Amino acid sequence: MLKRTYAWIEGWSHSARSEWVLFLVAIAESSVFPIPPDVMLVPMCGSNTGKALRFAAICGAGSVLGGILGYGIGLFAFDAVGEPLLNFYDPNHQVFAQIEQIYTRWGFWGVLTAAITPIPYKLFTLASGLFHFSFGLFVLASVIGRNLRYFAVAGLMSWGGDRLRDWMGENFELVAGSILVFLVGSIAILKFL
Repeated sequence: MLKRTYAWIEGWSHSARSEWVLFLVAIAESSVFPIPPDVMLVPMCGSNTGKALRFAAICGAGSVLGGILGYGIGLFAFDAVGEPLLNFYDPNHQVFAQIEQIYTRWGFWGVLTAAITPIPYKLFTLASGLFHFSFGLFVLASVIGRNLRYFAVAGLMSWGGDRLRDWMGENFELVAGSILVFLVGSIAILKFL
């Protein structure tokens, strides 16, 4: 099943609409959608190494715009939209309570960390608006963090090219499992901060 999904997503890298789909997935993931754009970015960069940096820029721009949308939801529509999202992603509000502590201690650096790592960035975008975090610092941290993340992925895929893409396709379960372990580990670390 995972290999078929990977192949389907990789097929988008050859579509005339692939860049738009990547952009829209990046916007949605930063504010409401659970699947990260890396799922599209990795095979797209691996299939078209010459466009990898362009794909990273598209992904970064979409992600920052989605982050701004999430900030707006937190600031203007938390009760109507943000609260149901929070209940979906963090039913016990444990992570959200820790995000509030992270803002108190680290502010900008907390947003930057969430923008780079698989820590649920969308929860940070909602919290940034809800807690009235500086919009300018939020955007700056998002631009730096999201672009660092996506350009690192693009660089790795450009360097590894077809060989890395093929290896990832053959070992997709291992790659997906490793990402899941990293995500769970990141959330566990966040819980102990």
